[in-house]
Amino acid sequence: MQKIILPNGLTVIYERQQGNAAIIQLMVKVGSNHESPKERGISHLLEHLLFEGTKKRPDNQIISNEIEKLGGDFNAYTTNERTSYYVKVLKKHTPKAMDILQDIFQNSLFKPEHIAKEKTIVLKETDLVNDEPSYYQWLLFQKTMFKSHPAGYPTYGDKKVVKNLSREEILTYFNKWYVPKNMVLCIVGDVPNWKSLTQKYFTFSPGKSIQQPKWKEPVKKKSVLKTEKRKTVNTYLIQGYLTAPQNHSDAYVLEVIHGILGRGQSGRMFTEIRGKRALAYDVGTQHVAERTFGYFAVYATIAKKNLSLVRKLMNKELTKLQEVTLQDVKESQTFLEGNYLLELEDGQKRADQLLFWEQIKEANLLNNYVKKVKKVTP
Repeated sequence: MQKIILPNGLTVIYERQQGNAAIIQLMVKVGSNHESPKERGISHLLEHLLFEGTKKRPDNQIISNEIEKLGGDFNAYTTNERTSYYVKVLKKHTPKAMDILQDIFQNSLFKPEHIAKEKTIVLKETDLVNDEPSYYQWLLFQKTMFKSHPAGYPTYGDKKVVKNLSREEILTYFNKWYVPKNMVLCIVGDVPNWKSLTQKYFTFSPGKSIQQPKWKEPVKKKSVLKTEKRKTVNTYLIQGYLTAPQNHSDAYVLEVIHGILGRGQSGRMFTEIRGKRALAYDVGTQHVAERTFGYFAVYATIAKKNLSLVRKLMNKELTKLQEVTLQDVKESQTFLEGNYLLELEDGQKRADQLLFWEQIKEANLLNNYVKKVKKVTP
């Protein structure tokens, strides 16, 4: 991996990966956590708007056609901590991909009609998530878990706020956060001339430096039970715990616990709840560790009549973690190593991980994950 910082402050990461594909991904260190109450949902809306048209490419059909006629792909996503945009093309088309990516960042029009259209799409997306219990359960869980930390707010924001956002408010937010010193460009592929290409295309004006805010959720002194009644066939259960952010050593311990309890069909939760007793179809664990927050959760989709029994079984397996063996830990470590390294074979996922670790501290930490996991002991 190589890294440079352009004169305008833009950090550029390059990792050579053999093959025909090149991934050019630009991350902005801003997400729903950075929004004020009057901005809830603006980060996600901006993500939609940047593909809507520029001076050179005035509508999204022109943008999409320029990429897709090359056999390429493009997309974007917003999280609590970041917003990321990528283009995937054959490596010989890297200059075109860079030109398009820099164009949408520097020359987006933000036409009123585009804003109105994307607001409608975002609001429909919000309804889709809220109407689907398997998605909504996680939003309700995070809202219950985080009362002081902004991770309790959904990425799609507040519908009323999104509806009322003005073009001026969107541009103000864009100009504040979408500056080179708050962005990281990542190129994964076999692109020997990556330096000259980035120096040619990503000559943004420097903009101001950004001081990244820090938030902390107080440790809860007692458990909280949150229920919401709906007319559904299934009952959706999540039991979770506030844990450490990614830069804490406990994050790797929790990864090993996730491997013991939640790995596929051989994890303890699956084995006990579904494999032996057929009490659930969907069952597992989730460990999230971000820059400023973390949580560990056990989840299951079950019949209402089995709720009490499944909770008892979950708690039983969590208690049994006090007696894990060296063999249990080693099996989890092997699973995590294989899962992680195989995922990194995908260039776009590798770019994601490089950008994630760069935001946490340093992109090179991508290569330390397996080492850290293997240091965990019973």
